[in-house]
Amino acid sequence: MELLCTHYVFPERAVPAAADIRRRLTDGEYDGMDEAALADALTLTLAEHCADKHLRVRTRDPRLHVTVDPAEADAVYREHLRVTNHGIARVERLDGNVGCIDLRGVTAAGLGGRAITAAMELVSQTEALILDLRRNRGGSPDGAIFWTSWFFPDGETHLNSIESGAGTSLRQYWSVAYLPGERYLDRPVYVLTSDRTFSAGEEVSYNLQSQGRATLIGETTRGGAHPTDRFSITPTLEITVPLARSINPVTGTNWEGVGVVPDIAVPAEKAHAVAYRMALEHVLTTSASPVVRDEAREAMAGLD
Repeated sequence: MELLCTHYVFPERAVPAAADIRRRLTDGEYDGMDEAALADALTLTLAEHCADKHLRVRTRDPRLHVTVDPAEADAVYREHLRVTNHGIARVERLDGNVGCIDLRGVTAAGLGGRAITAAMELVSQTEALILDLRRNRGGSPDGAIFWTSWFFPDGETHLNSIESGAGTSLRQYWSVAYLPGERYLDRPVYVLTSDRTFSAGEEVSYNLQSQGRATLIGETTRGGAHPTDRFSITPTLEITVPLARSINPVTGTNWEGVGVVPDIAVPAEKAHAVAYRMALEHVLTTSASPVVRDEAREAMAGLD
């Protein structure tokens, strides 16, 4: 439990949680458990004391069971990003000139910037955008800022701040001043959420919502706002520990424990249809292209 007490952003919660786990260990409460059951039991105890959805113990990726070497772990992670296209599962132009990006992870800009830029280029000429985060499980705070920056005109929007070191350090995150492509401005953005949307996926949602730049449609998200790091306990077991907390410059708080509440609450499976209808209504009233308007009318008829 030294990792918890040393690194957790809320040390006043870490100490009693660690003491409780040590007591349970002494009492034999964890005897006979396999690693998966032990990880679940430890996570449950941590949740009772800390109520932090990022703070958990879990079994490690099987590819890392033979090593705890950071370089090898990083290589496994980068390969995962490569084969999953940096979380970008699908990019489409829907009928009616509506863009749609299915984003299931948030990669750091330094790793996934080219893929993110390519996705935004493919939707750059659309007249409305659906950003589907319903299966987004999170990723990098830096990546969240990079994604969000495409929807603001310059580097003058304060999007988030992250406090670390038990309040001794505060870093501000602003929209990126330069992007290697055309920004998505002056057009509506609809963000789809579910109760599975988590962490950096929630930050993208929260940043855009708090700045009035997007309409959120779907379900309240899972509620994890604390940036974390992973620490190896054994070659087959690890703990993720929140090192900091987010502070939104507009709301003065974050979504930890409560989730991001959508502007339009509907079951997640219906969110895309609702967003697409809203996007088509926008296109029908604003598009200068007869071809696009015809497409939008046909698509709207298909939704009825």
